[in-house]
Amino acid sequence: MYGCARMVYKSLLANKTQFSLQTLVDRTSSQRFPALNIQLISKMSYKVEAVPDSYAALGEGPHWDVARQSLYYVDLESAGINRYDFKQNKVYKAKIQGEEFASFILPIENKPQEFAVGCTRRTVVVQWDGISALAKVVRTLFEVQADHTDNRINDAKTDPNGRFYGGTMADSGDIFTQWKGELYKWQAGGKPQVLKEAVGISNGLAWDVKAKKFYFIDTNNNEVEAYDYDQSTGAISNRKVIFDLRKLRPEGPLFPDGMTVDTDGNIYVATFNGGTVFKVNPSTGKILLEIKIPTMQITSVAFGGPNLDILYVTTANKGNQPKPAGTLYQVTGLNAKGFAGVDLKV
Repeated sequence: MYGCARMVYKSLLANKTQFSLQTLVDRTSSQRFPALNIQLISKMSYKVEAVPDSYAALGEGPHWDVARQSLYYVDLESAGINRYDFKQNKVYKAKIQGEEFASFILPIENKPQEFAVGCTRRTVVVQWDGISALAKVVRTLFEVQADHTDNRINDAKTDPNGRFYGGTMADSGDIFTQWKGELYKWQAGGKPQVLKEAVGISNGLAWDVKAKKFYFIDTNNNEVEAYDYDQSTGAISNRKVIFDLRKLRPEGPLFPDGMTVDTDGNIYVATFNGGTVFKVNPSTGKILLEIKIPTMQITSVAFGGPNLDILYVTTANKGNQPKPAGTLYQVTGLNAKGFAGVDLKV
């Protein structure tokens, strides 16, 4: 067993792979079976690379735009919106005039220079050409929890039909011990609809149309929830916990943050204080792979690239983390593909 472990270890190093030593130890027991040996190497031969000049103090909300072959993401606490141009291998950055936060960025359908952005408790339309250093708010789509001045909107995405899903969180005091937020759904022509109350930190969202599932993370609960999802109406029901991060590190909280799903139905969960993205089978709760990132505060993930087989990972630099905290990473060699972001219908 240990001889096999050494051979796998050398192979991983030769491929510049980031990996968990515990995962290696656990899985090398399968070396007695050649087929499992091949599976092990295949799963673990990924490569993690920094995107140049991609720093964001609180990077969040990655969204792959097929039409522009670009990844959009935000620098949340400075009202920054960023675009990584894949062909140019270059990041363009802008600040939204007059705003304090930019919690997410979602391209608007048929409006190539308009984006829905979360600013405090409002979801606004921002005009940006994707190049200039300044962007401006042109109108407000809707506002939530207007009387909760200590709250702000956090992560948000569009579902496969172009509806808005997103939620709020406390923005003062110990945010990890408050449940003052809510989860919402919004679609063009309507008003925000509350899907869930008493939310701590509304975070990761993902949809699996084939399985008819919606996945949601409330960071303060240290778990991933699954709901039955009706694509025709956008309704969710029958909550079930499918991944409990408290069991992974009983000695202290491991905070789940952003999330995405691949074409095989597996979910990818970013851990804010864990330096890891977990690939998880949502049907069993089993961890299929630990993707190690060379910084601790992992905020979110999204598939992108021309073939939708690159996992982009946003990170943060909260509390003066050592470099390279705040870098945008790309992970290749995962032998998986995801889904592009969907434009918001307004």
